[in-house]
Amino acid sequence: MKPLSSVTPLTGVRRESIARALDMTDLVLPFWGYRKRMPMHHVVRLEGEGNYTILHFSDGTQLMISLTLKTMARRLSPGIFARSHKKNIINLLYLNGLHFGRQSLAVSLTNGDRVDVSRRKASDFVREVNGFQQQLDEMVTPLIKASA
Repeated sequence: MKPLSSVTPLTGVRRESIARALDMTDLVLPFWGYRKRMPMHHVVRLEGEGNYTILHFSDGTQLMISLTLKTMARRLSPGIFARSHKKNIINLLYLNGLHFGRQSLAVSLTNGDRVDVSRRKASDFVREVNGFQQQLDEMVTPLIKASA
């Protein structure tokens, strides 16, 4: 697969500052008998497993919760999380690259995960990635001009 070079991976420090600038809220997740807040920008991707969702965090840990991926999608920040497949939602802050094959598209993430993008969702997914990259460029350009 040929990598797409226009995606620039973010460093941890940049990711934190962008998350603050985007005012990402915390996720409220169900635990045994109570709810717990988790910073949304620490979620790398969400993976659906039937009526459960596995959250993959930036520190390498995973958490399985008893909510469907569809329910979790409604709780996520739009424009930052993109659905690549019926079983995966990706945090675009952790995007490392897009890889185009003959008939396929895959995404690599900064934690080393590689996730396929379904053919049906490919054009929408690429459009969301381009919109997110444009949003990042608009945020970073004033900062570069101010520091120069």
